[in-house]
Amino acid sequence: MVDWVKKLTGEFIDIIQWLDDSNNTLVYRFERHNNEIKYGAKLTVREGQMAVFINEGQLADVYKPGMHTLTTQNMPILSTLKGWKYGFESPFKAEVYFVSTRKFTDMKWGTPGPATMRDKEFGIVRATAFGIYTIRIKDPGIFIRDISGTEGRFTTDAIQENLRGKIGLRIKEVMPELGLSIIDIEAKVTQMGAMLRERIGPDFEAMGLELCEVQVQDVGLPEEVEKAIDKRGAIAAVGNLQAYTQYETASAIHDAATTPNSAAGAGMGLGAGFAMGGNMVGQMGAAQAAANAGGSAAAMPPPLPAAATFHVAINGQQAGPFDMGTLQGQAGSGSLKRDSLVWKAGMAQWVKAGEVPELAALFANLPPPVPPAG
Repeated sequence: MVDWVKKLTGEFIDIIQWLDDSNNTLVYRFERHNNEIKYGAKLTVREGQMAVFINEGQLADVYKPGMHTLTTQNMPILSTLKGWKYGFESPFKAEVYFVSTRKFTDMKWGTPGPATMRDKEFGIVRATAFGIYTIRIKDPGIFIRDISGTEGRFTTDAIQENLRGKIGLRIKEVMPELGLSIIDIEAKVTQMGAMLRERIGPDFEAMGLELCEVQVQDVGLPEEVEKAIDKRGAIAAVGNLQAYTQYETASAIHDAATTPNSAAGAGMGLGAGFAMGGNMVGQMGAAQAAANAGGSAAAMPPPLPAAATFHVAINGQQAGPFDMGTLQGQAGSGSLKRDSLVWKAGMAQWVKAGEVPELAALFANLPPPVPPAG
């Protein structure tokens, strides 16, 4: 459109309005030629909007929803800035910004990194959290002056990273302040959201915003804590440690049997089956002996202590548990090495077989690893 057409149409503008067809626009600047507005123009402000007039960088009149006729009578601040003591008839210049005051929902936040916490059950742990929040513009003047400035269209994308960071940092303060175990903290997500809103609300108000709601949707637990929770649940489900050992053995056999083309897995599963079968036969023999003695448990000596059994890490998979006889055969065949990772009940973590006193004797008659050439 050529300049003279723009000028002509600008002089005849008599309706100022904004039809918002987006879902993320916070502020929209009404565009017209040379910022000229006709005296007596109709300003239409719809529900969920406010209109702000700015003259030469100064905030002037602010209009709430409704239809307004622009005259000196209903433009008191702009009239004062312009020095219109006796009214005017010619077009005047001013910038008009429409501000959306509706709620913007489903805005996402998350911790920028794990929060370090002291847990009474697991010691020092690192947890994450994420959720959504809701905002709306509360003070259009502050928001335009301090945040959006003279942008023609200012959207949530331009400010979301800043707001997400404010919430993500404060949640790292709130979680330790609750003083709860990491297991119990997930049941307090509603309380955490309320604490965040109360804590960060003033920061948002300083930007002309209202933080309407903060939802904590999930708390991410460390992998080692999740494994510990699963193991505790399994122990509680089977009732005792002996039953739990049988449960893990059956799981290992199933994993080995369902792993295709895995000769080592099949061998380990078979060894585990022999070990579990031996334990079951021993238990059945003890029961039969008690029956032959007339069922008198008091006349029977206590059962022998169970021999130590170990789990072995093979190709990144857990196998076992295996008794010492099975482990000795594996050491002789070379499938169990000094640097193979092993674990048994009571050990804090997986360690090399050669560093376990009970297993070190299995390698006493075996040559050490061949040193590298050169």
